[in-house]
Amino acid sequence: MIVAVNKPTGWTSFDVVKKVRRITGERKVGHAGTLDPFAEGVLVLGIGRESTRRLGDITNSKKSYRATLRLGELTDTLDNSGKTVREMPVPQLIESDVAETLSRFIGPQSQVPPMFSAKKVGGERLYKLARKEITVEREPVPIVIESIELVSLGIHSIEFSVTCSKGTYVRQLGADFAEALGTVGHLTRLKRVESGGFTLDDCISFQEIEETWMSTVV
Repeated sequence: MIVAVNKPTGWTSFDVVKKVRRITGERKVGHAGTLDPFAEGVLVLGIGRESTRRLGDITNSKKSYRATLRLGELTDTLDNSGKTVREMPVPQLIESDVAETLSRFIGPQSQVPPMFSAKKVGGERLYKLARKEITVEREPVPIVIESIELVSLGIHSIEFSVTCSKGTYVRQLGADFAEALGTVGHLTRLKRVESGGFTLDDCISFQEIEETWMSTVV
């Protein structure tokens, strides 16, 4: 069975997997693309051996997000769970200029994974090194930004939507966007709104997962 849930903030993606394992009694549960603990939104799950094997196509598919970028403050995690490591003034923002700057990020490109990420370098997770305040060289990863649009503009904040390829770190994208505007920034909110054809409207509750699973195994 393949389903989607609306992961709440504060949960890791594996927290969701563990919850579904408990309510279904099925050990073979996987997800199609990690969401950071501070993020929320569509997390696609495969329940059962055959379903987990089918997650590959969804994992490799494009995903869409809605993000809020706070300008003027950079955190070590590039989101609001980290500590501030740099502050800069925020230039006056003009909507047309912001939208035009965003549009420059569309297309194939290379992105350096952030230190606070689950990517492995030398056999160790980057976030484990980052917690020890160790920074290492990271190889750029090819990504594709299919679309990116300005949703709303505040004095020190920008809300944008983005559709991107597997492996894209929207936190890093936000930091790079802030730099392109002449300042620094970090994400204060990140919501995945689509993954592998599943949208927020397709998400079901844990209770619905239990009821559906039980009906298939009876």
